[in-house]
Order: sequence, then structure tokens, then C-alpha cells
Amino acid sequence: MSIRNSAKAIIIKDSKVLLTKNVDEEGCFYLFPGGGQDHGEVLSDTVKRECIEEIGENVEVKDLLHIREYIGKNHEHAHFDSHVHQIEYYFVCHMRIDQNVSSVPSNPDSHQVGIEWVPVPNLMDYRIYPKGIRKYIQEYEDKKRNTVYLGDIN
Repeated sequence: MSIRNSAKAIIIKDSKVLLTKNVDEEGCFYLFPGGGQDHGEVLSDTVKRECIEEIGENVEVKDLLHIREYIGKNHEHAHFDSHVHQIEYYFVCHMRIDQNVSSVPSNPDSHQVGIEWVPVPNLMDYRIYPKGIRKYIQEYEDKKRNTVYLGDIN
């Protein structure tokens, strides 16, 4: 089993976080924009490329906020994800509003139906993956603390 790197964007504006909206057999769920790192690509470039693909926007990549491991056999979707081992890097990003970019994703994920600004105080009310990161985003927004390495959280 190989380990896959994934880079994700945390875009917060006016106490809302921008997420991709997706649908599966259980209903709506939300993900942070981002995806797999290509060979020879630096993580910041991965985040930029994935944001254009999934949210249709150029972003400015700032600080690394969280590192999360995803070991599929330990999670609720183990029946189809048990072989997956992924290291996810979550970066604070800012929208590059000076760019004339349409907000149409160029290459959305297969389950993606749109994007949505979700209120940070209400994150626990949404089906967001990873579920465990919601409280860390709320703490970051409240300036309480920043835990970088999260381990294999749900």
C-alpha cells in the first residue's frame, strides 16, 4: 500500500468557511477543497490547482494549519476505503480577488454538486469530512489555539 499526499484549502471569510458540496446515497456532505499531489508538484501548487478545479478560484496559499492522517480501515467508510492511507495537509488560503476568475469549477469531483460558504459556528450541524476537524476550525476561528498534527481523526 502506498501513501498518498493530499493538500486542502481552509478558506475563511466573515466567519464562514468555503467547502465543496457533494451528494451521495446518504445525502449532502461537505469537503475542504483540495486533492492529491502530483509527482514533482509542491503542496502549495497542489492546493492552487485543486482550488481552480473544485471552486473555480485562484487562491493565495498561506500557513500550514493542520496535518491529518487518514487510514481508511479505521473509519466509517472502511468497506470501500480500507486500502487508503493518506496524509492531508490543510493550508490557510485567501481568495485572490484581484484575479478575474469565474467561479465555475474546471474539474469538480464526481460527487460534487457545488460550493457553499458554511458558518463556522454551525460546523457541527453539517456532514463535513473529516468530521473531527470541525472543532479545530472553530477553535482556530475563535483564536483559541492551533493544533498542527491531528493524527488519524474521524
